[in-house]
Amino acid sequence: MKKTILSLIALSAAFCLGAQTSPIRFAYLSDVHITFDSQHNVNLEKCVADINSRDDIQFTMFGGDITEFGNDEEIALAKSIIDKLEKPYYIVAGNHDAKWSESGCNTFAKVFGYEQFEFEKEGIKFIGCNSGPNMRMAPALLPHETLVWLDSIARATPPEKPVILVNHFPQDTSMLNYFQVLNAVKQCNVQLIIGGHWHRNTILDYDGVPGVLGRAPDHGKQIGYNIFNIADGKISVSERIIANKDGQPVSIVKEPWFTMEISGKPLYEPDRKALEDNKFGLPENYPFINFSVNGRYPQVKTVWEHQDEGDIGCGAVYAGKYVLYDNTKGVIKALDSSTGEELWRYATEGKTFSTPAVSGRNVVVGSSDGNIYCLNLRNGELRWKYRCNKSVLASPAILDGIAYCGTSDHIFRAIRVKDGKLVWQFDGVKGFVESKPYVDEQQVVFGDWGNTLYSLDPKTGALQWKWTVKGSRMFSPAAVYPVKTGGRIFFVTPERKTYALDARTGKEIWSGKGGRESIALSPDGSKIYVKNMFGRMHAFSTAADECQTVWEAAIPGMGYEIGPTPCACEGDNLFMPTDKGNLFCLDAADGSVKWVHKISVALLNSIVPLPDNKLLISTMDGIVTILQY
Repeated sequence: MKKTILSLIALSAAFCLGAQTSPIRFAYLSDVHITFDSQHNVNLEKCVADINSRDDIQFTMFGGDITEFGNDEEIALAKSIIDKLEKPYYIVAGNHDAKWSESGCNTFAKVFGYEQFEFEKEGIKFIGCNSGPNMRMAPALLPHETLVWLDSIARATPPEKPVILVNHFPQDTSMLNYFQVLNAVKQCNVQLIIGGHWHRNTILDYDGVPGVLGRAPDHGKQIGYNIFNIADGKISVSERIIANKDGQPVSIVKEPWFTMEISGKPLYEPDRKALEDNKFGLPENYPFINFSVNGRYPQVKTVWEHQDEGDIGCGAVYAGKYVLYDNTKGVIKALDSSTGEELWRYATEGKTFSTPAVSGRNVVVGSSDGNIYCLNLRNGELRWKYRCNKSVLASPAILDGIAYCGTSDHIFRAIRVKDGKLVWQFDGVKGFVESKPYVDEQQVVFGDWGNTLYSLDPKTGALQWKWTVKGSRMFSPAAVYPVKTGGRIFFVTPERKTYALDARTGKEIWSGKGGRESIALSPDGSKIYVKNMFGRMHAFSTAADECQTVWEAAIPGMGYEIGPTPCACEGDNLFMPTDKGNLFCLDAADGSVKWVHKISVALLNSIVPLPDNKLLISTMDGIVTILQY
């Protein structure tokens, strides 16, 4: 209990006056990246032992990237090391803990007991929160539900009470909605924002608010951590070095590399003008296309827009009268496709990142609570659920009454939709599965976070072939939706390559530079469209026996781009989603820009072309909308 306290009772009435009663000294570690058989583990153990040897350190703070890959075993290992601390600690997750989490970010919260914290110590309020996006590759984004929580805490904090915020990411353009975070904490007497991510000690300025990033334990090949000292109206930060470059023990506390004075009253104001000008409070100098772009293309209009109470990590699905999606609070929802009004909801017991699949009156979707659910399309009532051994983060695909879906328990399953009975299962999956498979009568193709792409027999589940990427598991073909045409499978990987395989044998036909995970097939099957990371779109021939570029186009305003969401094609329009909430409509013949529309500041999860020049879109920060162009 002492190690995962969410809040501390105020020690004296001096808190109400914003006065510090006694000095505070705490250790700060970030980016420890625990994984198996790693020197990182040894370094953290040394830091923990050193912290325990110091009577003056009252507690320890961890600023994210606690693990390398976010899997259950790494989180358990990290907890076993950190629990050796003899005094309380407070911890937040980073992008490595969130993006590659086989549990859908449930294990971190379950093991450590929370995703955000708030406590007071000697008249200072400390607030810590997780950083997203969870499970999707995109720039940092404070989750919508966390932002609501942070805003409520800031509003409720007395204006004279000094506040320190802890979040893994720098609160600048490293985080897409940094301005929302700053506007929230500027409502209270924020003094300092502490982060990590860069692995080195850094002093930053966040629109006037002081910020510091803490080192990793092994930065500069010297083992160590930071010590924060708060006393006499000042905050100072010093490096504690416990081993030199040769690994020999030393005992050094350096002179402070950062100092500041604490103010007894708020120093900053939220950006009132931005909050009045647009619903996000996006500043005029926002570097990733602001909402003024919509005025240049008035032909694109919003039919309706729905703001969810949580983040959305899946695609929205159109099913006649219904629009279906699920959110990171674990709720599956149906909206009226004409108005966007909610028709029904069904709550699971874990976060959900699985795009629903519809077959007749059945809605099939996975949850990180370990179940695959089948709901009644008309009213959301449960028809059946199938229990798996771990989280179901992947999206099902349905063909001929069979739902095909991968999971985090290293099993791929085929389940009969009408009754939830298992048809077959394939037990040879190396890593966890998060994407949607390609399915036809000849094969089921999907990737995992174990470097592998698989092709299975859709009737029996027998392995037809598997293809493996070399190098880091971060290069896995796991987030891409493979496409097929002309007897070939096409996909892209985070190693920035596009591949063409023989669909029958899995043998590589060609590979080419470009791409990351986003890919789409032209309506006639003659081209694949691949979005690369550096502001360009590629069109490759699907019939050539080598990588043949049909066209390549620089997309003005696209910028650095890592979103995995597939593009979509309708007629001569190529719709390109971005990780910054921008939708580009390109001419499918040459990649020239027809129009641009900004929907959000977060990743677009999906684009579904509808009749009458309409598009159904969901965003990571909880927006579901229909546009007409």
